[in-house]
Amino acid sequence: MKRTLMILGLGAVLMFPAVTWPGPDAGQQQLIQKMQQAKLKMQETERAKETERVKLLGEHMKMMEDVIGKMNAMKPRAGMSMKEHEEWITEHQKLMETAMGQMMQEHHMLMKMSCK
Repeated sequence: MKRTLMILGLGAVLMFPAVTWPGPDAGQQQLIQKMQQAKLKMQETERAKETERVKLLGEHMKMMEDVIGKMNAMKPRAGMSMKEHEEWITEHQKLMETAMGQMMQEHHMLMKMSCK
């Protein structure tokens, strides 16, 4: 009985097109990956010695500049339903908040370095 229900449930899930699932689109997925790479760079920067930190911060800044530029150029695809458009906007907002968080972390690190 459990197996039959699992098979029916899996079949029902596979019958729905992927478009109906909320979540990031392909462009947003790429930005998520780039921001994860930038986050790793920031973590590396935090562990680095003072001399290496400046170089790594510069690399992080360039990565974030690229991400922000691509984010600014992104537009919802034509022909989206209102629900899909709202989901796209929600994902885009999450990306913007993540980027802002990383930039603030970068700013705080720069401020600490300049106070020494």
